[in-house]
Amino acid sequence: MLLAGDIGGTKTLLGLYNQQGTLPHEHYVRRFSTLKFHSLTEIVEEFLQTANWTKQIDAACFGVAGPVQGQVSQLTNIPWLIDATDVGHRFSISHVRLLNDLTALAHAIPVLTSNHLSFIRSGQPDANGNIAVIAPGTGLGQALLHNINNRYIPTPSEGGHADFAARTERELEFVQATVPRLGRISYEQVISGPGLVNLHQFVHGYRHCSAFTAATPATDQPALISKSALEKRCPGCEETLDLFVGALGAEAGNLGLRSVATGGVFLGGGIPAKILPALHTETFVRAFLAKSPMNALVDKMPVAVILESYASLLGAAIAADELSRDVAETSANPT
Repeated sequence: MLLAGDIGGTKTLLGLYNQQGTLPHEHYVRRFSTLKFHSLTEIVEEFLQTANWTKQIDAACFGVAGPVQGQVSQLTNIPWLIDATDVGHRFSISHVRLLNDLTALAHAIPVLTSNHLSFIRSGQPDANGNIAVIAPGTGLGQALLHNINNRYIPTPSEGGHADFAARTERELEFVQATVPRLGRISYEQVISGPGLVNLHQFVHGYRHCSAFTAATPATDQPALISKSALEKRCPGCEETLDLFVGALGAEAGNLGLRSVATGGVFLGGGIPAKILPALHTETFVRAFLAKSPMNALVDKMPVAVILESYASLLGAAIAADELSRDVAETSANPT
């Protein structure tokens, strides 16, 4: 039995998976509100109780929203320090691994089917090419899959915290207006749920917006802005979403260039699947392709939105399965 986790700034998914065939098989999954708990161990304890699971767990892997160093992670947007060794000791799991949440998602990309995806551009996929993943949600995650000898090797990245590069006069105005309030502007402060709110504040200034009231919690505002824009109820919200989509298209193309992602660029996270109509537009595609003198290279890259909401959890289960199999192989063939 395997334990998998997708630990995000807003929600946490935990799942028990059986080692069955080539892919782990889902046994029990539950969703939690992350900040209702003080630690990962609290969530795992409640999860195992509700699953009524008291037997041995062979391996565990958690995708966490933060950089992982030495199997320890200080999460970026929530006040948790997670140590894989502590989790292993607490629940008597011999083999525990932490991965950046996007690295966990990357593990699932090669097994996703067309039913799990919505293609924005079909491109000319190269079976020997690399793959890139970009995921706007509570934050902005990025990861790469390097194709080495026909095997995809997920590689972590904290590129979402790189400096935002304005491309248009309107984006320059946004930077000039926002730097006094936020200081340095990263891509995450533009292409994320909070980033959508930053863009909305820039567009609206102090003017009233019908999408929500001053009492609306900040965590609810991104979805309300997107809904208002897609329903064309507020010109300011429409411009906000247009700026968001343009910035996302540009950075998705940048990531494709950085990784030479001729195998495809995949959009995950909580936002893209909810704003699909806005992504199937010239705004996104033009920004993605505008990479002179490398236009021809990015033109070959397929671009798809991940629709499977449990993709990151499945990726963590796949990584746990790999960990368990590697341990078993090492035990069977000691050096």
